[in-house]
Amino acid sequence: MKFYIVDDDINIVKILEDIIEDRQLGIVVGYSYDGDTALKEIFEIKPDIVLIDYLMPSKDGASVTKEIRKSNPEIYFIIISQVSDKEMIAESYTSGVEFFITKPINIIEVEKVIKSVSEKIKMARTISNIKGMLDINSVPRKINTLQREKQISKIKYILSNIGILGEKGSYDIVKICEYMIKNENNRYIIYDINKICSSLGENPKIMKQRIRRAIIKGIKNIANTGIEDYMNECFVKYSNSLFDFENVKAEMDYIRGKRNSGGKVNVVKFIENILVQSKST
Repeated sequence: MKFYIVDDDINIVKILEDIIEDRQLGIVVGYSYDGDTALKEIFEIKPDIVLIDYLMPSKDGASVTKEIRKSNPEIYFIIISQVSDKEMIAESYTSGVEFFITKPINIIEVEKVIKSVSEKIKMARTISNIKGMLDINSVPRKINTLQREKQISKIKYILSNIGILGEKGSYDIVKICEYMIKNENNRYIIYDINKICSSLGENPKIMKQRIRRAIIKGIKNIANTGIEDYMNECFVKYSNSLFDFENVKAEMDYIRGKRNSGGKVNVVKFIENILVQSKST
């Protein structure tokens, strides 16, 4: 991964650079000490991840994030700030930030967050590549039984981690995943979930309802976990990979009474994500 660091404190820049390179998280391709310079250089360099301070001369971190994300949504941002005002954090997430880290810098926290965002980027690229290369006329390659069982075990482990393994819908998720692993050559793009449900001898509408209920419970569990402990390992790992973080944040705000509705879930996207996760978990 390529990183760009923005902070008006040279010591913070150096600390973050050392964490990234010492822990072999990627390479730092540039840094700057103010928002205007950052804006110009990020557009030119096009890093994968930007670690940026919220409070800076000329332009704050949220403004820089919003401006760049409009034209290049493939660049991911992590805000790092000494201030932890709730409204400021909310503004940061609205601008397109993936995570918000508070100062003083905690090495373990920074590493955990960077790994989570890197994993999300890799997964998005994997899905994009699969969609680009998929030949619907090709004959799928069968996966051996041992590989299949290992991957299904990982899927169940993930479902257990988000607290829904015992839900009826989770059994449906596992059945669909088994079907995809067995028949789709690990190219996990679900073109017709209704057809898959029917192939499994299920009523598509009823099966999808059960799955949706299970996923909704999952996003509620993850949101509650994040409220209790923002750096919880499961929250960091799954809020940004299984789910869209904006919807997790919406669910958190709903639980806090700050919204009239919670986050939305997408059955197909969730299953595609958990299949990809099961190969990298």
